[in-house]
Amino acid sequence: MKQLLSILLSLIVFYLFFIVLVKSTNFKGEKVYIEYKNEGLSQFADSLVAKKIIFEKTSFLLIAKALKVEEKIKPGKFLVKRKTSLLDLIRMLRNNQQATVKLILNKVRTKGEFAKLIATAFEKDSAAVMTFLSSNDSLSAFNTDTTQLFSLLIPNTYEFYWSSSMAQIIGKLEKAQNRFWSQNNRIEKAASKGMTQNQIYTLASIVEEETNYDSDKSLIASVYQNRLKMQMPLQACPTIKYAMQDFTITRIYEKYLSNASPYNTYRVKGLPPGPICTPASKTIDLVLDAPKTDYIYFVAKADFSGYHHFSNNYAEHDRYAKEYQKKLDEYQAKKAKEKNP
Repeated sequence: MKQLLSILLSLIVFYLFFIVLVKSTNFKGEKVYIEYKNEGLSQFADSLVAKKIIFEKTSFLLIAKALKVEEKIKPGKFLVKRKTSLLDLIRMLRNNQQATVKLILNKVRTKGEFAKLIATAFEKDSAAVMTFLSSNDSLSAFNTDTTQLFSLLIPNTYEFYWSSSMAQIIGKLEKAQNRFWSQNNRIEKAASKGMTQNQIYTLASIVEEETNYDSDKSLIASVYQNRLKMQMPLQACPTIKYAMQDFTITRIYEKYLSNASPYNTYRVKGLPPGPICTPASKTIDLVLDAPKTDYIYFVAKADFSGYHHFSNNYAEHDRYAKEYQKKLDEYQAKKAKEKNP
């Protein structure tokens, strides 16, 4: 009898060893995400069995109870790799090692685009995200408002827990922005130009939309800084597109310039109320390091290279502008003829 009990005990020990340490997940693919919604471990275990994450429920619940998983686990999303053992899975749940997501922030122009980016990355309701981003009450905790929100956003790749709240997401972005400005004498450089961080960021957002060429970005920044000092209207074409919320516009016509938006820098002197996009960090630095010039005009070159002519007098600028307009008219006429021969 003792021998039978000994054999039985050995089998139980072996079974537990096999299930807990040796037997592993066997779902298709290399990884799978599981979501715990605070439904209780029993119901959660049922879903794990159904997804072939675990082979049976009893062992999972016994070990989870022994390790006090239910007291420590929090609602969220977990990444389970193929061949993960039951013990490793339970440890991951107990230690709340939730899955992370990457928020890849490049150039965005509107709160709607930003809301969609967040909603997609975190599987959140886009309307709820937009409500948060459109509320000054929500944003006041981060020393910003709906107009200056983008000033918090330094394009980069950020890693978050999947379950991060909107407050946690914006809070981390704010910390990253503070780190950015505290480095490389950026705050001091802005002050030396008589501008705040937000003003530099807003100017950089305009420069970002003007060209892709760094050499021209520096000179365009100098033009706009000169206009600000001279109290000239910026007359920045990208602000017209923003004012009209139409980023497909390729040519600014006279009829667009009457738009009453405060972002219309043809009508309103000074910088617009806030950024018109999220500029690259390099563009911000190019604005901070823009050279001192006497340029107050610029226009795209007629060869459509993307580069610009810079001038310190209107007569020269007008000559280059007419040359560009002529080439642009010819190009558009040619395209129209090709479309309707």
